[in-house]
Amino acid sequence: MTAHPDTVLIIDFGSQVTQLIARRVREAGVYSEIVPFQSAKEGFYRLKPKAVILSGSPASVTDEDAPGAPQAIFDSGLPVLGICYGQQTMCAQLGGHIEGGLHREFGRAFVEVQQASPLFEGIWAEGTRHQVWMSHGDRVTVLPEGFEVIAASPGAPFAAIADESRRFYGVQFHPEVIHTPDGAKLLSNFVHKIAGLAGDWTMAAFREQAIAEIRAKVGDGKVICALSGGVDSSVAAVLIHEAIGEQLTCIFVDHGLLRLNEAEDVVAMFRDHYNMPLVHVEAQDTFIGALEGESDPEVKRKTIGRLFIETFEAEAAKLGGADYLAQGTLYPDVIESVSFTGGPSVTIKSHHNVGGLPERMNMTLVEPLRELFKDEVRALGRELGLPAHFIGRQPFPGPGLAIRCPGGVTRDKLRILREADAIYLDEIRKAGLYDAIWQAFAVLLPVQTVGVMGDGRTYEFVCALRAVTSVDGMTADFYPFDMDFLGQAATRIINEVRGVNRVVYDVTSKPPGTIEWE
Repeated sequence: MTAHPDTVLIIDFGSQVTQLIARRVREAGVYSEIVPFQSAKEGFYRLKPKAVILSGSPASVTDEDAPGAPQAIFDSGLPVLGICYGQQTMCAQLGGHIEGGLHREFGRAFVEVQQASPLFEGIWAEGTRHQVWMSHGDRVTVLPEGFEVIAASPGAPFAAIADESRRFYGVQFHPEVIHTPDGAKLLSNFVHKIAGLAGDWTMAAFREQAIAEIRAKVGDGKVICALSGGVDSSVAAVLIHEAIGEQLTCIFVDHGLLRLNEAEDVVAMFRDHYNMPLVHVEAQDTFIGALEGESDPEVKRKTIGRLFIETFEAEAAKLGGADYLAQGTLYPDVIESVSFTGGPSVTIKSHHNVGGLPERMNMTLVEPLRELFKDEVRALGRELGLPAHFIGRQPFPGPGLAIRCPGGVTRDKLRILREADAIYLDEIRKAGLYDAIWQAFAVLLPVQTVGVMGDGRTYEFVCALRAVTSVDGMTADFYPFDMDFLGQAATRIINEVRGVNRVVYDVTSKPPGTIEWE
């Protein structure tokens, strides 16, 4: 997209939590964009930001060839906030001194405010003490000319510093993480009180801008969208349809691995509610036939991915092809990680719904959500009027129920799993817990056990239930259901699903486990 009029540039030096800085700035109503330090100068001139934030880093400023910020930023007259390594490199570049390796400080710490500052206005008063989160091995020992200490901690005498005349600020702690309780407010002060930005970046504004840019890019070209039924591709499809109408055709490939009634719900919403051109491909026999009896999880994934691309390609050819392919790619998918060894930047991972298709089909990508985080996509979905139950859906893997069916996949096992999963989610919704859980699902184990039903002996499958809480899916804890809930869910599954006689609950966190079983 084109540069926003009020943008905060975040220079990424490789911190694991740089994305959180962008999140906090956006939560303050200001658009922010992350640029790796290798391309920071280009990003600075391209984005024309109103303020700059320098991130943390695993590197040390004392290392030879340590990454730094472009001098143009310090010469620009713009406000700059350095966080942890960002504070250290700012001081080093402006004439201060950094000591390496002798002042390790990790975890909770407390800073005492030495003097008032616009950074602390309305949050921290002079002489008060506040919790922050530290994670550093180096520290500033000599300040550059013009800087003063505005907060200190026992482990970091220069915990927060300021050159008020130039609007340069540095904090040794991490305001972006939740362990610094007032951190979001400090970042809000930086963008509002110090940089003077209005905080008017809203989903309504994003929607208008995105629609204008889709129209400008596509012109009178044809667009096809691979619709998975998930939140991301659905929001992308509705946004693009609002921009170009009948020039968009969605292709929904039903591979037979969806949850109960899911295909019907997707088709009804897009055909009936939005009156959108939709090709519904009934490909269950193709996919399940290829998967029948397959137990290797990687082979399952690769088979599903290959068949999806082949099916989508064939359906697109029937439409006479298209100029553009729409995808629901999100911002975390496109942010590059940073290399300190001189090698090129690498993409963390690709989440493209139909990876490989643009090259094979000679199409240009349209990715209108590539600037947004997941919660922002949900907000855009609400702005576009998608049903609340649809926007709030928990994540669902592309390979679908095939990876929740360890061992060989069969039609009957998929039926059992689909029915058990629907009952489990129904119980979660009735208990009012759906929105408190990141992801919940049933798994059909490749294990059969002896049971007794009535006067008869049974030998049927074990169903495992999984529910986790998480912020971003990278780490997760199991959800602590009370035993009454689990008992009720297990009783319903055993009574109502033919083929299950035992239910267990998975209490593994991530790590060491993963959220999905395969």
